[in-house]
Amino acid sequence: MSKRSLNGTEFTAMVLAGAEQLHKHAEHVNSLNVFPVPDGDTGTNMNLTMSAGVAEIKKGNSNSIGVMSGILSKGLLMGARGNSGVITSQLFRGFARYAAQYDELNSVQFAAALQSGVDAAYKAVVKPVEGTILTVAKEAAKHAVYTARRTTNIDELMGEVLAKAKETLALTQEMLPVLKQVGVVDSGGQGLVYIYEGFMDYLGSGDAAAPVYQEVSVPAATAASISKPAAPAVVPLPETQMVTSAQSRLETEDIEYLYDMEFFINRKIGEVKNAPFDEDVFRKALSVNGDSIIVIADDEIIKVHVHSKAPGEVLNLSLRYGEITQIHILNMREQHRELLTAGMDIAPAPELFAQIPAEAARPAEPSVPPADELAPYGFIAVSSGEGISEIFKSLGVDVVLSGGQTMNPSTEDFVNAAKSISAKHIFILPNNSNIVLAAEQARELLEEEIKVIVIPSKTIPQGIAAAFAFQEEENVTANQENMLDAVSRVTSGQVTYAVRDTVIDDLTIKAGHYIGIQNSKIVASEADLLPTCRTLLGKMIQSGDEVVTILTGAESLTSETDELVAWIEEQFPNTEVEVHEGGQPIYSYLFSVEA
Repeated sequence: MSKRSLNGTEFTAMVLAGAEQLHKHAEHVNSLNVFPVPDGDTGTNMNLTMSAGVAEIKKGNSNSIGVMSGILSKGLLMGARGNSGVITSQLFRGFARYAAQYDELNSVQFAAALQSGVDAAYKAVVKPVEGTILTVAKEAAKHAVYTARRTTNIDELMGEVLAKAKETLALTQEMLPVLKQVGVVDSGGQGLVYIYEGFMDYLGSGDAAAPVYQEVSVPAATAASISKPAAPAVVPLPETQMVTSAQSRLETEDIEYLYDMEFFINRKIGEVKNAPFDEDVFRKALSVNGDSIIVIADDEIIKVHVHSKAPGEVLNLSLRYGEITQIHILNMREQHRELLTAGMDIAPAPELFAQIPAEAARPAEPSVPPADELAPYGFIAVSSGEGISEIFKSLGVDVVLSGGQTMNPSTEDFVNAAKSISAKHIFILPNNSNIVLAAEQARELLEEEIKVIVIPSKTIPQGIAAAFAFQEEENVTANQENMLDAVSRVTSGQVTYAVRDTVIDDLTIKAGHYIGIQNSKIVASEADLLPTCRTLLGKMIQSGDEVVTILTGAESLTSETDELVAWIEEQFPNTEVEVHEGGQPIYSYLFSVEA
């Protein structure tokens, strides 16, 4: 059956099929990681990102592809994890921007939407690297534009897109020599091919029914806020947070806009259904007696969140545009009294917005203090291991997000964390190269509300060095420069084990052997742990006058650590050695060397 156009219902089914195909092969995508480490995560990140988008699009009920692609885009944007997830979200974000003006797409328009997605993804990456998911998407979209001039059938067009994506994926080995060296194709590109295969499975079958999608559990993290100098919260991604003292900064009567209101306006029903709606005018009217205003509108539904002094006036104003449904009103003074009595601050997370098909769910916003009550600085850091989290706490970090290779915080996790901190400037320390893009995407989403600065720390030692370099009395520019300089002066090392045989840069690696990674290069591999550590540290320590910091892993043995320290002191007598319990999984040791 040939399709000459694609509507919202068909697009939804196609996306579900693509997500299902990716879900089935996520572990294979993980296995394509260039480094043979046990925590390859491209498939996991893409799978969780698509799952967040699917969770939103399944709530939608429109036959318009413009509406449904927009819903998908918002879900993907907030749920994006890792570089591959962020790029995937941007591909569909650009697609949705083009499709927004249409209820259906013909072949030419579908190809143009794919190209718009590629444009958005390339724009999101500061230094695009060819031979990755970006190249696979680019060549497939370029071929789609060419093919669309020769066919009116969407299914035939998608078949050509898939074939070109597979062809380009195979060529990634020629574009990035390291891929050819280890005998794999680009993992992100493979993930995209699986999504496209799902698209084609649906289009080729001619089955208008949506496929069954295997639900993926997406950790729902909420960010904790806390006032300096009190200790920050460690926020494990899968768990509800409980933290102390954020609310204790406020007097109950200082909460001016005490009614936290959330509701929908259904524009298709009510006595004034379809009344003309001017979002700017509506926002200004709400701001007369309110703040923390969120208004998200489409043709059928207006989502409203506001902290107001006068809830009756808010409801009367809203009734001009349609029928009000699912009203949720919270008295924040009452909640504040309860929290102070209990001695804790439990972030409210109402379920109301989980039902909105217009944007990814988000928790209710805290009351925002006046500007003169904001702290000058706030910090968010990503950590893996209790000991590392304690180090960041001791350095004054406000929110610690639990994360790492196998569980990257999402864009939404960073957004919620930033909103929970009452500060004029918020620094984010991603501490992993695969988390930087999600942090940057959060910064962009927040730029009209909060000043967020991402310090692109790519390792835990870099993040710790940056936090050490921060000086409360310095201005934001000086602090940013100091932290970037500190990051640049750190040599990072990590020791884990190999999950497969491979050869990288003439270094033969056997499955089960230990591997030592200096910055982003494998420089050592031995059957035993300590020889690997010694070889790695021998390459990291240059002058012998450096400070070496050792972060022990969750399974590290004290006897081996003592033996390693003794070796360093013997080989490099002028080197200062510090040892801390990191508690990180998978990596036996994390090392840093600073001059």
